[in-house]
Amino acid sequence: MNLLALLGAVSIGLALGLTGAGGSILTLPVLVYLADLPPRQAVGLSLLIVGSAALVGAWQRARVGEVHLKAAGMFAVSGMAGAILGSKLTHLLSASTLMMSFAGIMILVGLRMLLPSKSELQPAPECRPLRCLTAGLAVGFLTGFLGVGGGFLLMPALVRFARLPVKAATGTSLAVIAFNSACGFISHLGEAPTPWLMAAVFSVIAAAGVVVGGKLATKIPEKKLKQVFAFLVLITAAFVIWKSAQG
Repeated sequence: MNLLALLGAVSIGLALGLTGAGGSILTLPVLVYLADLPPRQAVGLSLLIVGSAALVGAWQRARVGEVHLKAAGMFAVSGMAGAILGSKLTHLLSASTLMMSFAGIMILVGLRMLLPSKSELQPAPECRPLRCLTAGLAVGFLTGFLGVGGGFLLMPALVRFARLPVKAATGTSLAVIAFNSACGFISHLGEAPTPWLMAAVFSVIAAAGVVVGGKLATKIPEKKLKQVFAFLVLITAAFVIWKSAQG
């Protein structure tokens, strides 16, 4: 472990706490390029770190009523099933292809976050089983396959399919990330040695970051948060592509 890697752990927690997403999309590059872990080992470890931090964030949000239990349950149940399936297919891709696939998703997410959203009246929360379970399954699959918590997909999915307001979607997203990540991590156990000391240090730092990020989120306009995070995602994606091309 080095200082840059530890700072990366802080950024993971801050991103999760601020937006209910993003920590997972940063964790894999941090572990691979800053902590010097092989991609296959980093996939499982990233799930443990993100899941631990998200659990702390979900608890923090639940205390103020920002977790929709019905939506969290549906997305978590179907998401865990998808995570198991996705984790079984990770070995089909080479390390470089895995990282390039990850970078491609990062670019799509970053560009989408920069697009202006339509201002519409917020409908009442409504999580219909078919649409919520289907959306949760898709997000869970990516969680297990690429070692991501899925928050960058969960947030828009919860707003669209469960019709949650942004604050409730943020807390609910953290709860689902914790469930999905735990299931994905268990599925990856045994594929590569787990550096438990590193996992503990990163998890504690990321958890502290998510608490601080949750408090800061109440003071920063949502639009600014999305723009900053989008640019961070795009810059990270470019770095991943550059490093993968070199390897």
